[in-house]
Amino acid sequence: MIEQQIEELRAELNACIEPAKRREIEAELEIAQAELIMMLGEQDGSIDAEPPF
Repeated sequence: MIEQQIEELRAELNACIEPAKRREIEAELEIAQAELIMMLGEQDGSIDAEPPF
């Protein structure tokens, strides 16, 4: 699901020429990529999502 969202955002970014909209899409893409990194890290155990307390 998140991979599909990232691909859609990349395609939208490539087609966009309006600077303000591009910045918005870039921000959404960065968030989606960070979420994917967190998900993968949680799955392989390299990231602990539990709070330290």
